[in-house]
Amino acid sequence: MPFAEHPYPETHPDAGRFTAFARVRTPQAGRTLARWVGGLGLGLFLAGFLPWTQNIRSTGTLTTLRPQDRPQTVPSTIAGRIKSWRVQEGQLVQKGDTLAEIVEIKDKYFDPELLARTREQLEAKISGLRENAAKTRALGGQQDALRAALQASLSKARNKVRQADLKVLSDRADLVAARADFAIAERQQERQETLYKQGLKSLTELEQRRLKFQESTAKLQAVQNKLAASRQDSLNARIELQSLDAEYADKLAKSESDRRSATGYQFDTEGQIAKMRNELANLSIRAGYYFITAPQTGYVVRALKEGQGEIVKEGEDLVTMMPANPQLAAELYVKPMDIPLLRVGRRVRLQFDGWPALVFTGWPGSSFGTFGGIVQVIDNIGSQGQYRILVTHEPGTEPWPAPLRVGSGVYGWALLDNVPVWYELWRQINGFPPNYVGDAGTYAGGAGGKGGKKEAKTAKADGYGTEE
Repeated sequence: MPFAEHPYPETHPDAGRFTAFARVRTPQAGRTLARWVGGLGLGLFLAGFLPWTQNIRSTGTLTTLRPQDRPQTVPSTIAGRIKSWRVQEGQLVQKGDTLAEIVEIKDKYFDPELLARTREQLEAKISGLRENAAKTRALGGQQDALRAALQASLSKARNKVRQADLKVLSDRADLVAARADFAIAERQQERQETLYKQGLKSLTELEQRRLKFQESTAKLQAVQNKLAASRQDSLNARIELQSLDAEYADKLAKSESDRRSATGYQFDTEGQIAKMRNELANLSIRAGYYFITAPQTGYVVRALKEGQGEIVKEGEDLVTMMPANPQLAAELYVKPMDIPLLRVGRRVRLQFDGWPALVFTGWPGSSFGTFGGIVQVIDNIGSQGQYRILVTHEPGTEPWPAPLRVGSGVYGWALLDNVPVWYELWRQINGFPPNYVGDAGTYAGGAGGKGGKKEAKTAKADGYGTEE
């Protein structure tokens, strides 16, 4: 075989006779490198078709989902002086346990019998109110009696007026009779005078007739006087009838004034009683504030006031507490450009500070030391250019470590769509955002066109989720 056509010239039978063969043959290291480069290139090409889980990275701290589970300060409701402490820092206390005791510093509340004395004042006011109510009822009865007396007096006065009118009528009739008698006596006297002048009657008979005439005249005058007196009595009876209304109106007005004064005093007393009851209730409640109690079961973290005898102001914090058994949540902050890619219920992988972990963000199923979570809350308002999300434990996955404490650091990866590695590299080079996944879990654009079912199956195969 000619030398040029031999597949391996260095192994040709005549190669030993020529020194040029040793200078032109391919080195063994070059062939090895070529094999490695080719194998590596083929591996990278094949790796470009491996699935890659897109994610949104964020950092934050551990907090709690419920506001009542977060660290809180216990204030003093009233101003006072610390008398004694009943706990120490780090101690577990139950709800209602006494943390500290304070005493009064205001001279208004120095009296140790203040509650009893205030209660006595209240009882005295209530007794006075009862007596005033009895007075009001008595005045009401007095008014009823005055109205009844008025009606009786009016009836009596009307009867008196009628009697006076009847007497006037009677006297008027007597006057008519007296005038008739006077006229008869006057005519008889004239006839007697005539007969006497004619000598037919004696002087004695004339004088007797004159005497009767004088009696008739006197009787007429008496009847006239009597009629005038009867008319005056009738007028007085009418005046008395009219004065009764004014007299009893004055008495009723005075009684009504007394009754209204008593009623006004009653209302004022009722207001004072309500005020004293309010004050008594406030004093009773205030007495309960002398003991600072734990609002819920938890740990005493720090005493913000030290020693005994220190003055605390109204509403000033005394103790910081951490509730026991809080419902933990990871508080993560996400860039505004990534917020549209998230929704409540999105799966998240978490890495906690102080917990060993080996993380492959694109292959969550291959990571070690990470824990599952789901997005529970997404803030509607950004803070300092970022949006806060709260992530809680994902049901059905490994529980979060028990030693976790509120405030420790946490790293999170919100899991999105599954795409090939080459597409992810192409997206990163071009600065494109991750693929948007709709609320139904379906892929809404970009390369790959993967559906929600495929994403769910891939997630299950990667080992970071369960089928729902």
